[in-house]
Amino acid sequence: MILDATEPWEGGSIQNFTCPTEPLEGDRWRIWYSSSSKVYTLAYADGVPGGPFKKVVARCSPGEPADEPFAIGNLPEKWNPVQGIHLLLKNGRHRIYFWAHGPGVVRYLAAESEDGRRYRVLDPLRPVLHHPNDRAAWGVADPHGVVMRKEKHKDRPADEPLALPRQISNDATNVYQLPDGTFEMYSVGLQRVPKEDPAYVAFDNAPGWIRVIDRYASEDGLHFETRQRVIVRDAGDPADQQFYYLAVTYTPKGRVGMMGHYRLRAQTMDLEWCFSRDGVKWDRPVRRAWLPRSDKTQVDSYGIYASNHLVQRNGKWHLFYTGVNSAHNGKESYGPKRSAIFYATTDSIWG
Repeated sequence: MILDATEPWEGGSIQNFTCPTEPLEGDRWRIWYSSSSKVYTLAYADGVPGGPFKKVVARCSPGEPADEPFAIGNLPEKWNPVQGIHLLLKNGRHRIYFWAHGPGVVRYLAAESEDGRRYRVLDPLRPVLHHPNDRAAWGVADPHGVVMRKEKHKDRPADEPLALPRQISNDATNVYQLPDGTFEMYSVGLQRVPKEDPAYVAFDNAPGWIRVIDRYASEDGLHFETRQRVIVRDAGDPADQQFYYLAVTYTPKGRVGMMGHYRLRAQTMDLEWCFSRDGVKWDRPVRRAWLPRSDKTQVDSYGIYASNHLVQRNGKWHLFYTGVNSAHNGKESYGPKRSAIFYATTDSIWG
């Protein structure tokens, strides 16, 4: 464990789930992360694993971004950001993506910056994605027929368009810019399952739904018009197997995936290795945990949530991940609930 919650604004719980970690000078790193308490906040921490880290929290405002080391402007009041992804675009601009949670709002936003310090949300009413419970998703079915919000939200602005079917996603999103300048995104889709199906688990926090992985493609990283379902449970998986996230590392051999291996009955989250040459067809030769969870005395005992990608540096592959000691549905834990950021290395990701 290299990063724990120490600041009041972290609320006792932090995560780098879907967030990148970037090499800095010397042996230093920048870990992008967020608080995972009831009030979400984006932040980053600079330092060396095993040593102290300097933490910088985002200052959020509905107006123009403040002149701070990390600021996000044009973000409406009470909209709290989480699961941030930073990209240095090929045009030299900085872009961050994040889920915003607010009154009636759960949506995936993009913000840009010239200097990598002051970000401005491009359009909070026209996000990249909508969660099925977002106020703009009322009555809208995703491409596979999922409708959750069936009533119009009383506070939805008149000039806010309804979500497009292809924009509806169930959280846990990773975005990448490819060498040709286009964008690839992996997010979680839903399938309905009836109560009589063995896959139905009543005590899950989303009973009646199966989580699967969808791939999106875009020219500008803001309008993802191509969407494909790429990973679903098959005959080689147990009935309670679901897929919670897909984080991708690009190599000369192809894409190495770290997939959220979610077992509903145990309520555990593991990191499963998978591979693809094109981002569409994924091979899953292992189908078990790539990185073992710790015992009940440690924070990463119940679940492991991957960062945005692996980093190759100084002859090793580096992984920064979130470990939790509680069940996904929040009903069980090994002691008081905690989450923290961990660090692991390996000589090869092909063994």
